[in-house]
Formats: sequence, structure tokens, C-alpha cells
Amino acid sequence: MDASAISLNNLCKTFQGIRAVDNVTLDIKKGEIFGLLGPNGAGKSTLIKMLTTMLRPSSGTASILGHDIIQEMDAVRSCIGVVFQDATLDGKLTARENLDFHAQLYNIGRNMRSKRIDDVLDLVDLCDKADVMVEKYSGGMQRRLAIARGLINHPQVLFLDEPTLGLDAQTRHHIWEYIKELNVHEGMTILLTTHYMEEADRLCERVAIIDKGKIVAVDTPQDLKSTVGADTIIMQVRDGSESLLEALSSFSWIVSSEAADGQLVLRVDDAQSRIPQVIIEACMNRATVTSVCAVEPTLEDVFLKFTGRSMREGESFGNPMSKWQQRRKGS
Repeated sequence: MDASAISLNNLCKTFQGIRAVDNVTLDIKKGEIFGLLGPNGAGKSTLIKMLTTMLRPSSGTASILGHDIIQEMDAVRSCIGVVFQDATLDGKLTARENLDFHAQLYNIGRNMRSKRIDDVLDLVDLCDKADVMVEKYSGGMQRRLAIARGLINHPQVLFLDEPTLGLDAQTRHHIWEYIKELNVHEGMTILLTTHYMEEADRLCERVAIIDKGKIVAVDTPQDLKSTVGADTIIMQVRDGSESLLEALSSFSWIVSSEAADGQLVLRVDDAQSRIPQVIIEACMNRATVTSVCAVEPTLEDVFLKFTGRSMREGESFGNPMSKWQQRRKGS
């Protein structure tokens, strides 16, 4: 039995001579949450549209649960659910009416339709808002309803294209919980695209990094981060940073070090275990340390390693290294 839910082989899509998706080959396992991570314009949405039969590939092949996306379009559509970036909900209808209309498109009978609508509304915690017009919903509620609509036909494979785009942090975390519940309780294979690093790290069993239409790396988030190498210790030093830096240069476990504007940045093999040694050395050299933190490699670092540039995402993702990286890049 084929263990792959989604299989791509040299899939390409060309627009006016430009390859938006460039020879992508992937296998996504049944029951896996798989992330496609890349900046806007990298080819994520184009790839999703091909896999969901919305766009015809320029070349290459792909299948969903063994069904060819070109030769067996109806079979593909019957076993998938899709949540695109734009919710495309009818604001003048209630949540229940939106779901009922969508269920009819799948020829779901009236009795089964009613039960399924109740089930998916319960899953996304919208039962108490079922008869409220969607135009009165918040952005987060509309996104949850869009996910419910994508589940109405009980799909085996769910495609989520930027599922939390534009949502506040709290709502984003709630959506993550719904996605994890779907995977665990429904046994659903989920392919999501995102340019939020934390989203990919928290949700996905494996991640493919896509840039300019090409897949540049595929692995678990942890293994991808391990390719970057050392952790980082960042210290704010009010006095004595240069003497401390000189003293630390003799330690073999420091991969690299530099000081700038009262900030000391050390690349080390195990940041948590090394911090006490660094503090002791600071005391011995009469350096005044005002703060210290340990930073593990992030998927942003992974993207930088494989593409030579950042994700161009405006958010810092809470990474205390961001300002230091910008200053270093500008020097």
C-alpha cells in the first residue's frame, strides 16, 4: 500500500516564460502535517492551486491519494478540502447557510448535511454563532468558518494556504490548536503554506523550504535547524566588553565571537550549559553584564543558510538576534 498522500514529480508551472514552480519533487506521508515555507511570491500558492486542480501544470505529474491531478480531477476533488488565503465566504449568509450551500455542491444528503454542519461548527467552536451573518464575524471567526467549510466533505487531505495570514497572535495560536486537533482526531493529512516561521516550527512534522519556485531543503524543523550549527549567547555588557571578549577567545567551545555597541555575541556548541562559565569569566574580568540570553537556531537562520537572504518578513518573530543581524548585515 502506498504510504504517500501527496506525490509530486518534477512539477512545473510557467507564466509568461517565468517558472513560478520549478521542477518540484515531493512525497508527503499519510497523516502528516507538512509545511511549505517561503516568502510571498515563492510559488507556494501556485503549487497548492495545481494540487487542488485549480491550475493545470506546465509539466510534470502529481497525485493525491493515488489520483492523478490531471487525469482524475473529480476523484481528487472528492477527497480533498481547501482553505485558500481569501475566505470567499458570503457575508450576507449565516455560517450555517454558507456551509449548507457548500455541502450541496458535494451532493451531501439533507440529513447527513445537517449533522456534518453541526460537527464542523463544533470542531471550530462556532456553534453559538451558527445563525449569525458572516459579515458580523471577526477576521479570526471567518478564518475558522473557512476551515469548517473546507472540512464539510470529510476530506482525507486538507490544503491550508496561509491559514493565519493577517490574524493577531492570540487568534493565530487558536487556529494552530484546531489544525493539530484535525490531524490527531481525524487522521487527516494536512499541507499548509506559510511564511510565519513559528507556525511551521510549531505545527509541522516536516518542512520544505521553497524559494523562487524551487525546493531548497526538506526535513523536520529540528533537523533543519541543526544544519545551521551553533547556538548563540547574546550579552549586554555596560563596561569591559572588549577585555571580556579577549579573555573568552581562549575557550575552544566558542565557535566565533564579536562585540559591537556594548553587545557581545558568542556562537557556542551548547548555549545553556555555557552561560554560567561566561558569567564567571565576566566577573573575573570585572565586566558589568546587564543581560544575557541564549538563542537556538531558527528556521529564519535555515532559510538564510539555504538561500543567502532572509524571508523578507517584517515581523522579528521574537528573535533577539534580529537587530544584531541587521546591524551586522549593514556593516
